[in-house]
Amino acid sequence: MICKTYAAACIGLNVVTVTVETDISGGVGLYIVGMPDIAVKESLMRITTALRSYGYSIPGKRIVINLAPADIRKEGSSFDLAIAVALLSAMEVIDSKRISEFIVMGELALDGKIRDIYGTLPIADSCIERGFRRFIFPHDSAMEAVDLDGATIYGVRTLADVIAILNGDITAEELIMRRSEKEQFAPVAVNDFKDVKGQLQARRGLEIAAAGGHNLILIGSPGCGKTLMASCLPSILPPMTKEESIETSKIYSVAGKSIGRSGLLRERPFRSPHNSASIVSMLGGGTNAMPGEISLAHNGVLYLDEVTLFSRSMLDLLRQPLEDGKIVISRARYRVEYPCEFMFVASMNPCPCGYFGDPTHRCKCSEREIAHYLSRISGPLLDRIDLQIYVERVPAEQLVSAPAAESSNAIAARVAKARKIQAERFAAEGIFTNSAMTAKMLTRYCPLSPSQADFFDKIIDKLGLSARAYSRILKLARTISDLAGEKNITQKAIAEALQYRNLDRLDR
Repeated sequence: MICKTYAAACIGLNVVTVTVETDISGGVGLYIVGMPDIAVKESLMRITTALRSYGYSIPGKRIVINLAPADIRKEGSSFDLAIAVALLSAMEVIDSKRISEFIVMGELALDGKIRDIYGTLPIADSCIERGFRRFIFPHDSAMEAVDLDGATIYGVRTLADVIAILNGDITAEELIMRRSEKEQFAPVAVNDFKDVKGQLQARRGLEIAAAGGHNLILIGSPGCGKTLMASCLPSILPPMTKEESIETSKIYSVAGKSIGRSGLLRERPFRSPHNSASIVSMLGGGTNAMPGEISLAHNGVLYLDEVTLFSRSMLDLLRQPLEDGKIVISRARYRVEYPCEFMFVASMNPCPCGYFGDPTHRCKCSEREIAHYLSRISGPLLDRIDLQIYVERVPAEQLVSAPAAESSNAIAARVAKARKIQAERFAAEGIFTNSAMTAKMLTRYCPLSPSQADFFDKIIDKLGLSARAYSRILKLARTISDLAGEKNITQKAIAEALQYRNLDRLDR
């Protein structure tokens, strides 16, 4: 008799249901087929030893284990538990009728304990759509999926727990995973704008960026507060929707960064990779096609501190993901697509020594050195950065005696109001922010009066702006008008938007 149980494999965020078929017949031998990798082949030793520790002996017969579909390579140790369950079913230790209701995943230790695996959230979410309603995962890995609707998630620590669940033991109900109220409403510690002294223009720019989902760069001397203000940005962004939370949590699940965390991610991610990060760690890839920093920042913020210290080649590789909101990783063995819709925030010094334009320090750099330093960020990348903000050093008297600044909560309320306007505007378009508008949408949602169009023509000729820079300014003006509650783009909004294009030059 052939016994079947079900597992799943993640290829990026795509999930393939894997059927584990086991047949015990006359003869001698233990075989596993269906394109298993070395880790899956080695699972036989782990499984037989774990079963022996519970007093179960593998029959001395011909045993064939097939992992279907056979044309997809099965990688990793997460199939151990499904194979063990299929064997126990064939040995009539487990009720074979019940196992077809479950997706079973986990790595087995030699003593029968169950180790955590990656990707349980996308596996559960995808398999729910395919009609599965019961899942058996390692305990800490199962915690990721407790917020999914329409499923019963069991968190197990030993093989004995699995046998109890599949045999319908009443005590197995204690293994069902649930989020506690304490975990659900745990506060997230972030920096607050009330701790930022002065910097009115930079604070205004960050508010506009948050309201419209725009990219920005902060340019200023060392110690003027660029990093602090960037780290405050998540505190004024609106909470993630359920759909955004699931999307982002899936990426973290595949990357193995949410094991032991209960439920979906609630706070928007803030990723700040070091300038020594490799291209693979930034964009994703490697042996197992793992997501990179740009995907881990999905629906959140990617912050590059001292952006000029990153290699120019890496920065230029960010151009397409910034434009498309996704990254496609193509290798000989796989082609994987990850979403990466994030706010790109960068900071840099104005020159190699850091003090060009600083009233309290003398700059030691030549014009040629400054030009070479600024050229590390290419013109096409700058075109994709909506706000280019110079940050000035705060005078000593403001640092010591300035009154308390406006809190993040007050700014977040204005941002939420502007985001609501955009959500209603783009309800039929499939986007949520002004920064995501296409060229066709600009014509529809950002009409200009004749005087405004004439004003724009003169500015484009004077600054030598590209078509992409023009559209960025228009989107920025739309967001500024939304913050002011204006139905149409105003001349004042256009003028303010142009102030945030400080690095645009005719020679770029």
